[in-house]
Amino acid sequence: MPAPTVTLVIPAYREGARLPPLLTALVAEAPAAPSPAVELLVVDDGSGPAERAREEEAVRAAQEALARSGAPHRARFVAAPANRGKGAAIRLGWASADPGAQWLGFLDADGAVSAREAWRLVRLLPALAEVDVLAGTRILMAGRSIRRSALRHLQGRVFATMVEHAFRLGFYDTQCGLKLIRAAALRPLLPRLAEDRWLLDVEVLVLLARGGARLREEPIDWADPGGSKLVPGLDALRMAAGLRRLRRRLDGA
Repeated sequence: MPAPTVTLVIPAYREGARLPPLLTALVAEAPAAPSPAVELLVVDDGSGPAERAREEEAVRAAQEALARSGAPHRARFVAAPANRGKGAAIRLGWASADPGAQWLGFLDADGAVSAREAWRLVRLLPALAEVDVLAGTRILMAGRSIRRSALRHLQGRVFATMVEHAFRLGFYDTQCGLKLIRAAALRPLLPRLAEDRWLLDVEVLVLLARGGARLREEPIDWADPGGSKLVPGLDALRMAAGLRRLRRRLDGA
């Protein structure tokens, strides 16, 4: 089996129900060569024994299916010792990635970004000689499908405005759950990454942009999986406080 050129981290916390169908779809949609070889690296974020066992079994089944198909991809499982958050799980995955991977990324486990869309972006990578970051973005435009509630859309636009005011990234959607980053640009930054939860996306993009990385957003199909824990008003305050804290830390580094 060839060394992967892409390691795609899937952070998972109590995802024993949603992870298996996502992995099944990723295996079903996995392209055969010629295509970048991908390592699907599921990182359990301290889910507890029962959920962790279900996730690990789903990864084992995915690896067996990929091996039978002859596709140049593989699936692997890593367990964090305790629950620390999505950002911490992604950072652990990147630190555990195959050292030969040329791209490092992540895909949310909730299925909002379909397996087909994830592979579509992966297949774009070989032609992106002038790009260091390929990030999915939820822009409603011709040929794309975005399904989410008006409240979640409003929250996203408020947060995007806050991010732009704080960091001037010029990014429409920092929080979409699919990003692919050139490993040569990301690996030197890994010791500096400190965000354990949802602000990791912003932290990574800001540090990359300040280092001269070339960022590109790619519109994708996206469907709200439901189960949102959004608390209007309170979450806006949390966003503002989190961004202020992140800005103080990054600008003081």
